[in-house]
Amino acid sequence: MESEREHRNCPACHGQDARHIGAKGGFEIFVCRSCSSIFTDRVPENDEQEDYDGYYSEANLSVPPFIRTRLREIIGGFESYRKTNRILDIGFGAGTLLETALELGWEVWGLEVSKPAVDQALAKGLNVFHGSIQESDYQMHFFDVVTASEILEHLPEPEADLKEIVRILRPGGLFWGTTPSARSISFRLLGLDWSVLSPPEHIQLYSRDGAKLMLRNAGFGEIRFKTYGVNPAEIKNHYSKRGGDKNEFSRVCSAYELNQSLTQSRARRLVKDVLNEVLNISHFGDSLKIFAETK
Repeated sequence: MESEREHRNCPACHGQDARHIGAKGGFEIFVCRSCSSIFTDRVPENDEQEDYDGYYSEANLSVPPFIRTRLREIIGGFESYRKTNRILDIGFGAGTLLETALELGWEVWGLEVSKPAVDQALAKGLNVFHGSIQESDYQMHFFDVVTASEILEHLPEPEADLKEIVRILRPGGLFWGTTPSARSISFRLLGLDWSVLSPPEHIQLYSRDGAKLMLRNAGFGEIRFKTYGVNPAEIKNHYSKRGGDKNEFSRVCSAYELNQSLTQSRARRLVKDVLNEVLNISHFGDSLKIFAETK
């Protein structure tokens, strides 16, 4: 029976009751009956873990120009939290957020588990640490803002990492993050075929309710979400393949292409804003944007 299958507790709400929906990548996939977050039956063993050193190369340690424009807008939204003038980006990848924040006058820190990404950042003179948030040992109440874009879905112990973020943020500081949404329209349409469901890379996807419980348990006070984004190319590709089209699909490349297209004119940006507002109101967006303040 579904309820008798062995699995870890829900990483969002710690619920023990979950519905089995299938298997993917050598992992059993469950949906929490309490908060609707999605998670794998177990965390990856050492030999199953994603190779982040091998992931980054010269090709993906650069980003399209429109990303820098968007990052300036995002970082501009942090101005009201600017007291110590210090910002930390967890999982900085190509380092674009760090570079953009530096241009905007912030003192920047970065943290990354990928050695090639760290080496590139050090070569650029950025202040970065190679390792996990648990290994970093930053000072208590040190940062105004901590960011983590598309990181929480990877973490074996997300609540413990969030507690460390609470510790290093000053009172009234901001945690800003993005992560895939378990209640998205793409999951509803594609199910296990949704490319974001990709263990051992992604081992949990959060619902709004699950993410809020996890953030509360970690010690955050005011918590807000926005739900945004959908990749129509993936949905179209999924149903085209049913008709015999076997073209390969790249989640990242298609998302970049869509976003770049929607930022090329004022009219297209307006269309994007309206669509995102609909996705936010309906909670059907593919991504959760998190704004969590420390007490």
